[in-house]
Amino acid sequence: MINNSVNTEDAAEAAALNRAMWETRARVHGSTATDRFYDVESFVAGRGTLHRLERELAGDVADKDLLHLQCHFGMDTLSWARLGARVTGVDFSPTAVERARRLAERTGLPATFVEADTQRLPDSLAGRFDLAVATYGVLCWIGDLDAWMRGAAMALRPGGSLVLVDLHPALQTVATLEPLVVDWPYGGGEPQRDTVTGTYADPGLGLPAQDVVEYPHSIGEVVTAAATAGLTVQHLGEHVAAELDPRGILPQGPDGLYRLPFGDSHLPVLYSLVARSPQPHTTS
Repeated sequence: MINNSVNTEDAAEAAALNRAMWETRARVHGSTATDRFYDVESFVAGRGTLHRLERELAGDVADKDLLHLQCHFGMDTLSWARLGARVTGVDFSPTAVERARRLAERTGLPATFVEADTQRLPDSLAGRFDLAVATYGVLCWIGDLDAWMRGAAMALRPGGSLVLVDLHPALQTVATLEPLVVDWPYGGGEPQRDTVTGTYADPGLGLPAQDVVEYPHSIGEVVTAAATAGLTVQHLGEHVAAELDPRGILPQGPDGLYRLPFGDSHLPVLYSLVARSPQPHTTS
């Protein structure tokens, strides 16, 4: 549960806290026998990790240059490589980047991994990519949403697209369903300080308590940031069913999909955004 809203949280301190937490997760994810989320050995043997939603939005990625933002230790990045993309993954965790490079070696898949904050992408990535992709649990870690969108736009070639799939703000507000506890702002971007003691990948794993800072962003704020960065929004989807339960709180239906019940209906659990970098003007 969120402890308090910190309006004056120093950005550098917040980034250091979050990096420390993701360093811990990068060390343990896929490394324990009880990890229910990552299965490195089956991945090395050929299992893919991408879901239908992001695959459909990205389209055919064969022979395209793809930038994966906040790539963790590279399983999704390398799954895009298996579909034929030339991939570069970016993450701010040194441990995650090193593990991603080792995983690429094990799979024999060509990939580049860069250690960088996605709010401050290096100039060396500018204008190099047909696609920038970010999925699941992305923007809640981003304090400067405008900088994140500017970085994604900077990395794209003219006509390139950003594909973003993330947890819907409606789901983010919910702490528990039974009883219903709502303890998170819908948007506004104000830093929210919390203490975490575990990980979604292995809830029973005993990890030391670590402070983190997260940021709530509304759908409107995300779309506005994309537009302000010069991107043209081509698709905005809100999805009431998902193939995964990113928060670990949703009931699973007979069809295997997860939903957020709301009376006799459902609230969206994911949203998706596709935004394109403008094509250069041509003169006749």
